[in-house]
Amino acid sequence: MKLKFSLAILLLVSNSLTWAQEEPPPLAEKETLYFDDSYDSADNEEFKMEKRLEKQVEEEIQNDQEITLDDEQNQDQDEEDKYLLDGIARPEHYKLKKGKVYILQGAEELKLQNHFFDIPVVYNKRVKKWIHYYCNKGRNFFELHIERAGRYAPFIGSLLEEKGLPRDLIFLAMAESGFNTRARSIVAAVGPWQFMPSTGRMYQLKQNWYVDERKDPIKSTVAAANYLSKLYNDFGSWKIAMAAYNAGEGKLGRAIKKYNSTDFWKLSRGSYLKSETKNYVPKIMALAIISKNLKTFGFNDIDFKTPLDFDEITVPAGTDIIKIAAKLNLDLEEIRKLNPELLRWFTPLDEKTYKLRLPPKTGELFKACCVNEDLLANDFQKYDVSVTKTKLSDVAKKFKIRSPIVISSLNHVPVNHVFKKGDFVLLPFRSEHKVTKTNMFYTDLFTKEKRKRFQRKFHIVKRGDSLLSLAKKYKISLKRLYAVNSFLKPRGKLLVGRKLVIR
Repeated sequence: MKLKFSLAILLLVSNSLTWAQEEPPPLAEKETLYFDDSYDSADNEEFKMEKRLEKQVEEEIQNDQEITLDDEQNQDQDEEDKYLLDGIARPEHYKLKKGKVYILQGAEELKLQNHFFDIPVVYNKRVKKWIHYYCNKGRNFFELHIERAGRYAPFIGSLLEEKGLPRDLIFLAMAESGFNTRARSIVAAVGPWQFMPSTGRMYQLKQNWYVDERKDPIKSTVAAANYLSKLYNDFGSWKIAMAAYNAGEGKLGRAIKKYNSTDFWKLSRGSYLKSETKNYVPKIMALAIISKNLKTFGFNDIDFKTPLDFDEITVPAGTDIIKIAAKLNLDLEEIRKLNPELLRWFTPLDEKTYKLRLPPKTGELFKACCVNEDLLANDFQKYDVSVTKTKLSDVAKKFKIRSPIVISSLNHVPVNHVFKKGDFVLLPFRSEHKVTKTNMFYTDLFTKEKRKRFQRKFHIVKRGDSLLSLAKKYKISLKRLYAVNSFLKPRGKLLVGRKLVIR
């Protein structure tokens, strides 16, 4: 990928700015926070819908349901199945770099053209189930993700290889988010690599009121590469490292100790690891097999997105990206897609400068037209203080701004400042904007994480108990009993004294 960079230094203007006189939308003091677990709900609805379908697949695997691959998916056997996706490991990579080459064996029924991988890939019952899912019920999602991979896979593969990691770890990101930079899970994992807040901070991904670098495809890939390197060094196995990426290294470490094994498949047979983790590695393997054999599985007309390319300019703190879009006659959404980490309509106030990405060939245009232009954000809403001795923190709380320092920086006052009646407070909302959860710049102000106090309920098996009697007693389906107790087998015996999960 060719990244073009151009420097643009904007002159800072004086502190005397013209502020908008429009009042912000009225907010009740005890207004209920609406829950919306995405900054861009359309993209995230796709993400959430797929995760619901994947849960169904996990339950089917738990219940040990047999599947057969549809013959119609294997249709172009006489034509060589090219490595259509740029960024994945190809034969030339195996020749040029040191590292292991894995040849998929035992999958003759698939009639694959490409059998080479740089991560361990096997073909077993679990992998077969995920191949079946992506070729049938999950086919539309796979097509969407593989098309999106055309935009991100080339630079992700290059970055992984630069870090000494297998290129085919691309498929871990595909399993996590389908390369959706705006994906946000119910537990607040965000971005293409689905970093949790704490893990993101551990790997230097900044998260504050202005930016969330977990959403940046380049920065998050560097962080993911560092994390995966650490996991592989800890466990010495890519299968265990990938499972630990999902469940955490502590969980995998305890599983290894509990079962005295470093074989992922043996760990998966026990009840300690969650179903999600047991299916995580097979899912990645299935994605790798299909993605390297697209025509074999009937994916003949993939419209790959154009590889990511951009110019980069340097702008001062508080630059208005809406003004930049207008000056360059660009669609604002173009700038947002290139800068997914940027949450607001202006660049962060807590950094002197900010590197902003623009579409290719617009860097020079910006340099020619806009270096001496005043593009700083100055069109803020204001709030007139009507109560004596109003704390800055109370104003922040009233307008759902979780970081009082934002109000502090904007108004050039300390965080512990107390406003007097008649003062006006500058708010980080554009004058013409309605502050609602449907406005892309403020949706997260209305986001409230779902934190359910969930407590598991157990039953100790007694003489005379049966799964049917327990299902009736606790008003739970047999399917659910099998799903939450992975050790149960159809027509298997219940051992007296065994602990069953009821919910």
